[in-house]
Amino acid sequence: MNRTSPLDLLDIDALHTQEELAIRAVVRQVVDEKVRPHVADWFERGEVPARLLAADFGKLGLLGMHLTGYGCAGASAVAYGMACLELEAGDSGVRSLVSVQGSLAMFAIWRFGSPAQKEKWLPGMAAGETIGCFGLTEPDHGSDPGGMTTRATREGAGWVLTGGKMWITNAPVADVAVVWARTADGIRGFLVPMDTPGVTAREISHKLSLRASSTGELVLDAVRLPADAMLPEAAGLKAPLSCLTEARFGIVWGSLGAARDCLHTAIAYAGDRTQFGRPIAGFQLTQGKLADMAVELQKGYLLAVHLGRAADAGRLTPEMVSAGKLNNVREALAIARTCRTILGANGISGEYPVLRHANNLESVLTYEGTTEIHQLVLGQKLTGLSAFA
Repeated sequence: MNRTSPLDLLDIDALHTQEELAIRAVVRQVVDEKVRPHVADWFERGEVPARLLAADFGKLGLLGMHLTGYGCAGASAVAYGMACLELEAGDSGVRSLVSVQGSLAMFAIWRFGSPAQKEKWLPGMAAGETIGCFGLTEPDHGSDPGGMTTRATREGAGWVLTGGKMWITNAPVADVAVVWARTADGIRGFLVPMDTPGVTAREISHKLSLRASSTGELVLDAVRLPADAMLPEAAGLKAPLSCLTEARFGIVWGSLGAARDCLHTAIAYAGDRTQFGRPIAGFQLTQGKLADMAVELQKGYLLAVHLGRAADAGRLTPEMVSAGKLNNVREALAIARTCRTILGANGISGEYPVLRHANNLESVLTYEGTTEIHQLVLGQKLTGLSAFA
């Protein structure tokens, strides 16, 4: 059979530079070597060797790769997006490890930290020797981070933090947490070493999604910090929200990786699976599904490239990222579910990656802003009226 890869239908590689394609090839190779042979087992056991992966990714320059200085690669936004796509083609949890490290924890320090804070933390984080997490979401405040109850109060020259954060990727394995808390002067960010007395990280178990990811609850019980633990340039809710925009950009690309892996699997399976005396890839209903999915995958990719070029030109807005996250994750999940139908009963087997991707995408659909939140962001932009209050 003469098969064509879904992303080759529109000659999409022609949109990229040779450097971007070379970066993609390197990341794809490391995913093939370090992730694919093991990820089904990680998912089944609900464990992931986060520190080993971080070290491998650090050697390749994948951690904070779109940032400059302090050992960061200074790659383009498009190159970073392509890396996220390849990582999530392995598993959404693996891409989350890189996204939280680089686009949330490292970006917060890089953008809002003091020179001393940057020098202390960023080189080790870029190398994968130090792992960070990002503490914004709380048990009772997910889509409404402005309602956070975690408090930071002055005590002498320092601070005392009390509260809790929930669904924090990397928390159980992290060395430092970027924690957002309410102060007398508004919301501020703090760098909290995880070995500080009063800090507890509890692994969240029994997940049915993102099982190849370390997710935890942070408890802050009268945690005492020095004055220089506060990020000096971060004031108000706009600071953590700007970090979320960084992470959402990676999701715009990453979700396509999960969709592409599902579609590749479904095409190969349909070509090999024989029913009624012929491969099911030759049936009209199957081809209709494959064609529709390939079109949606390519549309999502073109959107991601457009946003990446806009980011590199300094024109990217939060609303543009919301449009990308809303569309691409929603379509990726639909692709994963449809691919599962092509695999039939085998679609639920861990031997194939399709239902693992579908389960993961259920979480990706929710984190960094739910579908409804992004709809309201776009609705406000279109109408000039806020529906949040």
